[in-house]
Amino acid sequence: MPRKINLLLAPGLLCTRALWSHQIEHLSDVAEIYLVDTTKDSSLPEMAKRALSEAPNQFAFVGLSMGGYLAFEIMRQAPERLTRLALLDTTAEADSEEKIMFRKKMIQLARGGKFVEAVQYHIPLFLHPDKIEQKSWQDRILKMAEVIGPFVYEQQLTAIMNRPDSRGTLATIPVPTTIICGRQDALTPVSTHEEMTSSIPGSELHIVEDCGHLSSLEQSSAVTNLLRNWLPG
Repeated sequence: MPRKINLLLAPGLLCTRALWSHQIEHLSDVAEIYLVDTTKDSSLPEMAKRALSEAPNQFAFVGLSMGGYLAFEIMRQAPERLTRLALLDTTAEADSEEKIMFRKKMIQLARGGKFVEAVQYHIPLFLHPDKIEQKSWQDRILKMAEVIGPFVYEQQLTAIMNRPDSRGTLATIPVPTTIICGRQDALTPVSTHEEMTSSIPGSELHIVEDCGHLSSLEQSSAVTNLLRNWLPG
């Protein structure tokens, strides 16, 4: 029987294990799966250090949104430990001033006891337009956010705001890399992923149709199949 590959899954802002529920269930036959803890640190270097201390020596890494930012930090700290990389609905760019102002506004809402109101701002950015008004999808986001809570939310926003621009390091990524993006991703659009693909040697871009920012959740089967094809067979 082939040996399972070690697979680290890193969630995005406000997201929990539920973001990866389909992948955890349907890739466990070929991968030993570890969920990266992004709830204890307020900077990406700290998150990466924690992930590396808890991970096997060699691993494949999948990061969605903030999890992608974490992937770039792990590449800076310990590139020799990565065997494969999957970047989902993310960007190598640092935050613009406009995005930093938005994140600071969200922090103030959360500090002021309006955490749920802050989360509501994210829902149209997270989901495909057809799902935004659907209560079942709103509830899935709110349920994950409730687990994360306002304190961790502020930590994660702080880490995201202060991340460096990683575009200059993309050309040095030496491992097989797949890049996945929802067609209707409002936060990190297809063009952003096209730019990353052109910069990472040998990388492949896959566009998931009828899908917003949380591709592993919204189009879970399609993303699981893409990740299975990316894993060594």
